[in-house]
Amino acid sequence: MNNIHKLIRVYQASGELEALAIKSMLESFGVPAMLRSNAAGSVHPFSVDGMGMVEVMVNQTDAEYALQLINDRIENV
Repeated sequence: MNNIHKLIRVYQASGELEALAIKSMLESFGVPAMLRSNAAGSVHPFSVDGMGMVEVMVNQTDAEYALQLINDRIENV
């Protein structure tokens, strides 16, 4: 049985700290998440034209719930 699901981007953060906060929040609600970024973010701590951006990825089956959680968090900040 293949347990690999398609990963969906549910959030694009401007840096690693923001992405880690979103990832931690999702995981606290039982949604496994991973981060994907290019190497430029580890060299330059800022974002220029998309460089340094970090994507928060979840399984396709969790995407709708993850987006709901993220939207609720953003509205309450």
